[in-house]
Amino acid sequence: MADRILVLYGSYRRDRLGIRLANYLVRNFADRGAAPELIDAKAVGLPMLDRMYKEYPDGEAPAAMAELAGKIRDADGFVFVTGEYNWGMQPGLKNLTDHFLEEWFWRPAAIASYSAGRLGGARSNSAWHGTLSEMGMVVVSSTLTVGQIGKSLDADAQPTGEGGDALENSFGRFADDLGWWIEAAREQRARRKPPY
Repeated sequence: MADRILVLYGSYRRDRLGIRLANYLVRNFADRGAAPELIDAKAVGLPMLDRMYKEYPDGEAPAAMAELAGKIRDADGFVFVTGEYNWGMQPGLKNLTDHFLEEWFWRPAAIASYSAGRLGGARSNSAWHGTLSEMGMVVVSSTLTVGQIGKSLDADAQPTGEGGDALENSFGRFADDLGWWIEAAREQRARRKPPY
């Protein structure tokens, strides 16, 4: 069975370069035999958080929210692709994530960050660890940080230059780490029902 991986991306900016990293990840996970799906927060278009999915009466949540809740529940693992805004998280991705809670439980997550500068979104990458853990996910230790995103991936999400080489060299371990935890979590859920 192919690992069902949601690749979640959250920029709402007009000239989004991080989408290149999201597309790179979808393509490369697929090449490894997984079943990835890009979840683009801008395309999903959830409102600023007022009510979480679980706070709506049955059948009354917005259609896009209900559809995404099902995809999250059915996923084996997650990759959060995040830029860095003023040393912090992208608000679009955080807003999308916060609409759900129990849907995320008992599955692994990995973090891939990027920035126009040389640090590759490392501060945002670090900030996501605690948030995703609090939301019931196991965050894998391998991360990706892609600096100078516009020079590291071209418009077709193909690696270029030294940054692209570094990404190519890091992706295998990143994917292996996530895949190991996906298998471990899936087998454990099959053996024993989660405690809550």
